[in-house]
Formats: sequence, C-alpha cells, structure tokens
Amino acid sequence: MIPIKTPEEVLLLRESCSLAVKALAYAKTLLTPGTSTEAINNKLHTFILDHHATPSPLNYHGYPKSICTSRNHVICHGIPNESDILTNGDIINIDVTVYKNGFHGDTSATFLIGEVSPRVRELVQVALDSLSLGLKEIRPGAHLGNIGASIEKKAHEHGFSVVHEYCGHGIGRNFHEDPQVLHFGKRNTGTVLKAGMTFTVEPMINLGQRHCKLLPDDWTVITSDGLPSAQFEHTIVVTPKGYEILTEWPSDLLNL
Repeated sequence: MIPIKTPEEVLLLRESCSLAVKALAYAKTLLTPGTSTEAINNKLHTFILDHHATPSPLNYHGYPKSICTSRNHVICHGIPNESDILTNGDIINIDVTVYKNGFHGDTSATFLIGEVSPRVRELVQVALDSLSLGLKEIRPGAHLGNIGASIEKKAHEHGFSVVHEYCGHGIGRNFHEDPQVLHFGKRNTGTVLKAGMTFTVEPMINLGQRHCKLLPDDWTVITSDGLPSAQFEHTIVVTPKGYEILTEWPSDLLNL
C-alpha cells in the first residue's frame, strides 16, 4: 500500500528535503580536480551531523558511506573512496539523503568537472530535461507510467538510453517505500496517483546502451559498455492540483 502523507507529515518531510538540498549545494563547493570522493563524503557527513540530522545511506543494508558518488560510467550507488579522484572532464553525480525529524529527504545532481565534451554535456542536460518532463506528468488521477513514458521519449530523441533496473521510490518515514517509479514504460499504465503521495523521480540516462553491471562490492552499478551515465533526482509530493518539488534547488546549483 502506498502511504498517503498528512499535511503535518509533508511539513516534516519538507524540512528533511530542505537540508538535503543544502548538503548538495555544499557538496558542489568541494568538486575540484584532485579531490577524492572520500574527502567529499567525510565533509558531507560532518555537515549533516552538524545540522542535527543523520545520513540515511550510512549502514543502510550495509552501505559503508554517507553519500553516493557516481562518476562517469558509474550509474548509481558509487562508494566514495580515497583513490577515486576527480579529474578535468569528469561528470559526477552526488546523491544525498538525510534523516531528520523522523523523515528522509533525498536529492541528487550531476555536476561537470572542468571542460567536459559536448556530447557528454548534452547527456547531462538531457538527463535534467527528462526529469523535468517526467515531473510535469504528476497530478492526481494520472498514471505513474506517464512519468516513465515521458522520460524515455526524451532520452530516445537524443539517442540516449534509460536504465531499467533502478528506479525512483516512495519516501517518508522510510528511506524506500511504495511505489516504485520506473523511468520507462507506457502511458496510462501503473498506479493512479493521489494527493499526499510522496516519491522520488531520478532518471538514470546512459550515453550508450541501457545495460548495466553490478560490481563485486554489491553496490556500485556501472554501464556495461563503459560509457558515461547522468542522473538528477527530486523528492516530490502529489498535491490536489499537481505536484510540489520538496527538494527545489537554488538557481545557481547546477553548472551545465
């Protein structure tokens, strides 16, 4: 069953989401060539604790770090480490989820490091645009499948592909709740949306084929062909007339 949040619960969720955005904005300031993803993780861990919250990923089903750092061909769930060093021309997704006042807030963005090739820049822009188009499908009475159909159409128009194996999810008192939010599919299929539902939309768009591989650490997911992948993520609530982005970014967050 998909939880329907009360206005009071949405207020608490909004506070968690606001902190997640602040943490993501702080992460952006750390993204310089030569910096390790481990260093970024450690600073974000401290930032979150200093704001009277905890990092949701840490020890979640054994995940060893406080954020996910997915660079270049890493699709999602990249584990920060000292040997993973940012380099000019990279792209990196920083995924932040915080737990505060009994609720989880989740957001992510892909950032450019230095001079990035035009085709990879296009990939990142299309990942962002596909998220925006998917969100516009959200309203009471609409089908969940409309989100994925809109995302997939945008990606395919540019010759990119959509990862099928990983998806958005309900969120609230639990890090992951129903429903699963696929980023591909057919219109007018799936769950009918209702006001008060809260979930993430987080399309993973690949430059090459959609297929992926799970590394032996049981977390890191990479593209099978080694080509880059880009992702953006928002937490939203379905409202009586549409939707609200609970993780709205400041206008200067992205560096596309």
